[in-house]
Amino acid sequence: MTDELDLLRRANPVPDDGPHFGDGPLDHRAEHHLGRLMDDGSTGRRIPLRLGGRFRPVWALAAVAAVAALTSVLLLGGPAATPAIAAPRPLSVVADAAPVPLERLAERAATAAADGIPAPRRGTHVRSWSLGMSDTEPPITLPEERIVRWTPDGRHTELVVATDPRHPGRPVLTDEDGEPRLVDDGQVISRQAFPPSWSDVPPASRPPHDPTRLRAYLAEAAYGEIRTTPELLDATAQLLNHWTLGARESAALARLLADADGLRSAGQVTDRLGRPGQAYVYDDGSGVRHMLILDPSTGAVLGLEQTFTTDQPEYGVRAGDVMQYSAWMR
Repeated sequence: MTDELDLLRRANPVPDDGPHFGDGPLDHRAEHHLGRLMDDGSTGRRIPLRLGGRFRPVWALAAVAAVAALTSVLLLGGPAATPAIAAPRPLSVVADAAPVPLERLAERAATAAADGIPAPRRGTHVRSWSLGMSDTEPPITLPEERIVRWTPDGRHTELVVATDPRHPGRPVLTDEDGEPRLVDDGQVISRQAFPPSWSDVPPASRPPHDPTRLRAYLAEAAYGEIRTTPELLDATAQLLNHWTLGARESAALARLLADADGLRSAGQVTDRLGRPGQAYVYDDGSGVRHMLILDPSTGAVLGLEQTFTTDQPEYGVRAGDVMQYSAWMR
C-alpha cells in the first residue's frame, strides 16, 4: 500500500506545495498529469485534456489503426512536401528596432475608434489550427474555418468547414466524431441552424466599450475573476468567438490588454492569413508561450497563438510546436 500511495503522491497534478494549490486552474503540465491519472486501463480510452481554453481529443487506442493507415497517405503533394501530421511551426516574428509598446497601440486604437465605425456585429468568422494529440501517434494538425451569423429575429447559423488556407486545394484532416480522417479541402463538417435566442448574459449580450465594464463582462463570461494574463487572453478568444468587435470595443479591449502584466512587444509579424500585425508575447511558466497579434493601425485582435516552449515527449510534441492558433476576420 505504501508504494501505491507514494506513486499517487508523485503523480498528483496539484501537490500541496504547488503554486496553484487551491488558487486557480491547473497549468498545462498539470493537466497532462491529470490526464494520465484518469486513464481507463480497461478500455484503453483517455479522457480529453483541456488545453488552451478548449478540449483537445486524445484518441482511444481503437483509432490507432486508422491513424496508422492515414500516415502513409499524408505526405500531401509528394515526398518533398511537409507532412500533414507535423505540428504547425510558430509564426516568424521580425524584431523591430523601434518596437511598438502595447500602450501606444492602445492609444492608436482609441484614436481610430473616434467615429465608432465599424460597429460591432454578433457572430464570428475564425480560422483555427489545433493539435489532436495521442500518446501513441504523432500530433496531427486539425485546421478548420467557422462562420457564425445572426439574423435580426435572434436566429443564428453555424457553418464549420475543414480547410487550410496555407495549402489551398489539398486534403486536410478532421477528427469529427473523434476519429481522424482525410477530407477534401472545403468539406463541410457541420451546418446548423438555431432558433431565436435573446440571452442578456455574457458573452451572448453585447460587449461594452468601456474598459472597466468590459473587464467585468469578460469575468462574467468566464464564470470567475480574471486574475492572470493567460486568463485574459482566454477570455479574449471566447469573446471573439461570439462577437466581431466594432472599433470602440476593440479599443476597450486593447486598453485592457495594455494594462495586463507581462505582455511584451516581440516585433512585426505576418499572420497565417497574410495580414501585417504587431506581436506581443507572454510566457506563462508552464511550458506555453502565448502570442497576441494586433492590427498595427486599429489595435484590433487578429490572432492568438499558443506554442510549446518545452518538449512533451509523451505526446510527440517538441518545443516550438504550435498547440493552438486562431485568426479572426470581419
